[in-house]
Amino acid sequence: MGKPIFLRLLNSPDEVIVATDRLENIVGLAKRRGFVYPSSEIYGGLRASWDYGPLGVELKNNVKRQWWKSMVMGREDVVGLDSCVILAKEVWEASGHVATFSDPLTECTACNKRYRADHLEEAYEAKHKKKPESLTEINCPACGNKGQFTVPKQFSGLLKTFLGPVEDESGLAYLRPETAQGIFINFDQVMTTSRKKPPFGIGQIGKSFRNEITPGNFIFRTREFEQMEMEFFVVPGSDEEWHQYWIDTRLAWYVDLGINPDRLRIYDHPKEKLSHYSKRTADIEYKFEFAGTEWGELEGIANRTDFDLKAHSAASGKDLSYFDQEKGERWTPYVIEPAAGVDRCTLTFLMDAFTEDEA
Repeated sequence: MGKPIFLRLLNSPDEVIVATDRLENIVGLAKRRGFVYPSSEIYGGLRASWDYGPLGVELKNNVKRQWWKSMVMGREDVVGLDSCVILAKEVWEASGHVATFSDPLTECTACNKRYRADHLEEAYEAKHKKKPESLTEINCPACGNKGQFTVPKQFSGLLKTFLGPVEDESGLAYLRPETAQGIFINFDQVMTTSRKKPPFGIGQIGKSFRNEITPGNFIFRTREFEQMEMEFFVVPGSDEEWHQYWIDTRLAWYVDLGINPDRLRIYDHPKEKLSHYSKRTADIEYKFEFAGTEWGELEGIANRTDFDLKAHSAASGKDLSYFDQEKGERWTPYVIEPAAGVDRCTLTFLMDAFTEDEA
């Protein structure tokens, strides 16, 4: 073994420990300092569920305040919104979530651990610098066996609930997997009451829920999480310019708040991996150095085109287009979406302030 590594959290000299795993020690220090605790711990805990302690909630609220100040209060072309967690199920049918919001699930037959197949493939590619021909080339992260994965099957990421006294199809509802759809269905009302016209944005901070197959890496991937999203409505044809503007603006936000720029990068999604609504998506990634993957998504900035507004117009019968009086034309705005995770931002600030000193 080499020299032991010593760690300090938030540049505090009063508690120094020998590290065996960087993330593991961050979790331990975060608990002892009152940043983040395992949820329901007195009952044995609940996987990938975390509660924020006295210092953690202040840090988390600081992140949200800075985002709101920068993205909403500090701009004349953006207004705020707070929409419901539970929306009509027709919203998720129209948006495509009911049909397409799923992940490929595979199981190791040797140890019965379940994984997202695409995550296994991405980790393999990151390590070997090439894509695997199939899952048979990949070793199980848990038991190490190769060629033991089942054929992937689609697993819905939507969390269901039921409204009313009877648990049947008539009361079926979903906990929102993103805050964006609450913005789209309120687009016309917000535009009218705030007297805005494209280009303008609607920002929102709120809880979302996803039935993740493999949550983990502390507060990075959880089933309940908080989002900071803004939908920016633009004139078709100006969308690519605005997309690049928001990529640059959001990257600068992290650097201005003190995140080491050497640990940040922009990752453009390959066309074959784009979501069904996306023309282009670029992620701001941070060098988390998790086991199996060096970089992780901190924020995604997507060009959602006019997909969402047109989908909701068609499904609801409500015209969500915009009449441009100057040009005498009616068109449906394109949408640029900077979407950040509050919990991932909080983790990034913790990890970036987590220093390693060789004794």
